[in-house]
Amino acid sequence: MKSISLFLRLIRWPNLVFIFLTQFLFEYSVVRPIAAQAGITPALQTNGFLLLGLAFVLVAAAGYIINDYYDLAIDLVNKPDKVFITRGMGKGVAMAWYILMNIAALACAWYVNRHVPGNCAFLTVTVCIIALYFYSASLKKKFLAGNVLVAAVTASSVMVLGCVESSVASLPAQPAQNICLLTTLYTGFAFVISLIREVIKDMEDVEGDRQFGCRTMPIVWGIRGSSLFAAGWIILLILVLLFTQAWLLRHGHWLLPAYMLLLIILPLIIIFKKLFEAGSAQDYHKLSSGIKLVMLAGILSMLLVSFSGVAA
Repeated sequence: MKSISLFLRLIRWPNLVFIFLTQFLFEYSVVRPIAAQAGITPALQTNGFLLLGLAFVLVAAAGYIINDYYDLAIDLVNKPDKVFITRGMGKGVAMAWYILMNIAALACAWYVNRHVPGNCAFLTVTVCIIALYFYSASLKKKFLAGNVLVAAVTASSVMVLGCVESSVASLPAQPAQNICLLTTLYTGFAFVISLIREVIKDMEDVEGDRQFGCRTMPIVWGIRGSSLFAAGWIILLILVLLFTQAWLLRHGHWLLPAYMLLLIILPLIIIFKKLFEAGSAQDYHKLSSGIKLVMLAGILSMLLVSFSGVAA
């Protein structure tokens, strides 16, 4: 049981649940209601969706393993209580799991590609595997590049579903446009919120990163500069959400705007304020956890897209 618990912590199982929940809600609360309204069958049947979701979960799990593999020395400084490789699992075993998970992910994506138009699924999974490897091996220690890459990989879990579903030849123009629009909005939200969180996490880990010669944003620009960078993206995200609210209210939708105001925009304003009050690793850890809750609220908002009639 101890080895199973160790393995689950190594692959960050709550984050994997986040990924699958995101894809599940986007497929079943956004894409399928639009397809049903148009009277067509979605490109992804249940088996195809489950395999694509499994592929992304496996890619993410493998990404956490390779990240810990390369960051072993740094993590012993930044978060010694969260070092799992060499403390119950050898480096060789960890690498074997990394390889097997990526092979399984590619196999799942290949199967999906055989039953849907285009090569979006297999191509996206392949790019994510390569990107996460180079992130862990070198880009994580470089200025901004690693942050942008992880945010893009996170956002791709939504993008790939929109890409696959909107490519169905029989899908009428308006439903296809609706899927593309909602894909763009949720992909953009996932990218920006993930980028903010990655920068804040670097602020939390700045001391350990500095000892090992990393060139992350807080080391290059300092804590103040990094705070301003994160704050700028928070402001941009709030403005886009307010614009989206105005559009929804103009079209007679009020439930989703109320949800966004209470559970996304107001928490972002609080995080914005606390960002300039933070001064310790513990403060930045709390901010990172707060951003994660906002991410969850964003994911759960997909439930209201169908319920409130936005997807019609």
